[in-house]
Amino acid sequence: METFKSNTSLLLLVTLFLSTIVSQINGGGIKTQSEALSQLYKAKLKQNSNIDRSHFDANLDDLQYLHTASKKTVVSQEGLKENDKIQKLPGQPPVKFEQYGGYVTVDESAGRAFYYYFVEAQHSKESLPLLLWLNGGPGCSSLAYGAFQELGPFRVNSDGKTLHKNNFAWNHAANVLFVESPAGVGFSYSNTSTDVKVGGDRKTANDNYRFLINWLEKFPEYKDRDFYISGESYAGHYVPQLAHTILYHNKKAKKNIINLKGILIGNAVINDETDTRGMYEYFASHALISDEVEAEIQKECKFTVPESEESDKCQVALGIAEYGTHPLDIYAIYAPRCHNSNLTSHPKKPSLVIDPCSDDYTTAYMNRPDVQKALHANVTNIKYATWQPCSDVLTNWTDSPSTVIPLLREFMANDIRVWIFSGDTDGRVPVTSTKKSIKIMNLPTKTPWHPWFLNEEVGGYTQVYKGDMTFVTVRGAGHQVPAYEAARALSLIMHFLAGTDLPDLKRYNY
Repeated sequence: METFKSNTSLLLLVTLFLSTIVSQINGGGIKTQSEALSQLYKAKLKQNSNIDRSHFDANLDDLQYLHTASKKTVVSQEGLKENDKIQKLPGQPPVKFEQYGGYVTVDESAGRAFYYYFVEAQHSKESLPLLLWLNGGPGCSSLAYGAFQELGPFRVNSDGKTLHKNNFAWNHAANVLFVESPAGVGFSYSNTSTDVKVGGDRKTANDNYRFLINWLEKFPEYKDRDFYISGESYAGHYVPQLAHTILYHNKKAKKNIINLKGILIGNAVINDETDTRGMYEYFASHALISDEVEAEIQKECKFTVPESEESDKCQVALGIAEYGTHPLDIYAIYAPRCHNSNLTSHPKKPSLVIDPCSDDYTTAYMNRPDVQKALHANVTNIKYATWQPCSDVLTNWTDSPSTVIPLLREFMANDIRVWIFSGDTDGRVPVTSTKKSIKIMNLPTKTPWHPWFLNEEVGGYTQVYKGDMTFVTVRGAGHQVPAYEAARALSLIMHFLAGTDLPDLKRYNY
């Protein structure tokens, strides 16, 4: 490894210079989930590490930061549901289910409100469960990704004006609720300026809880319905923290205020150190960096200290890895990048393969005045309410625990179903990261690793652990699993909600 024995300062400068050139070539345009998550990781490592680790402990009694719900949680929602009904979105194909959009106040004194989009199930809406979807970032919109690029009933065409049906939408399996969280993300807003500049996990969990309580006042028919929380990426924090808050208040009230049954998180940030180590393992195992660089990273980097405290050898190796992977869409390492974000005069023919410029189409659509009017969105016309997939408004994320594993253990102890899924072409929070993070839980195996199937093809692989936790990979999917493998993602959510194992090869003649 002569490379690492050379002048490390010079090599670091050269590597960073090359990375800057690549960034300039590939940079610009819309901020994505990947960029938001990368920025957070870098910020966390630059700050005192106590910020990362102080919030969670193996003793769950010490997790006090989520236990401070406002005494004014409930705000009257009487008569507001019908005002939120969406008659038809511009350019929308006809559908037979109802959809709603609007605002729910989470803090009256601060003037803080979250925007939501809700689609009822395409059949059996009276009996199917309620499913909440959260995107991560932090700062990325569940409308941008979840609703209009992944699991919602529509996707935006390349003209930025019209929509086409998603035949594998998750409202085939549930009544699906999307919320833009925290304030400052998408159409969600606050009249208190600091709310949209300073964010964090504590505040987001409490606000998401208040949102749910008030949304259920607006839609009381769902108060006793089985409830599940799902999400991806940094929602690996949002989902468990909201679930923990719900459990806490249910126990405090000695009744089920919200009938939580399970959580589902995809390509999720779970445990910083193992998540990060697993990412570089993935890079090497998929020939994106050399084995020598990966070995140096694993040997020299701690990933538990501020970036400035990492050794020179670590920083040089990380720079080489960044140079090698930056030109890729790290969210889906085999997918093309967007090279022409211009809208088309007529819609391209819809494809099951995600268009790499979908962010641009969705952004154009959401910023149309007629679309915002139909969605009942941007009603305040405040300056930071211009819709974008990932917000630049939240410039200071004040707390982000290094792990959520204690919460996963808590759910298993309370008979809450836990499924973790991973698109196997994602390089940002890859399958190797999630496997490492689960491994430190030291869980006994119920059903060993095996393939699961859909339409007589391998859909991915799965392992079931004792205590009602399941890990699933989705073959061929990137970070946003339902966008890349819509049919397999729909099969996944159907089995999760039903509490049934994914189909194995015993059901086929192999």
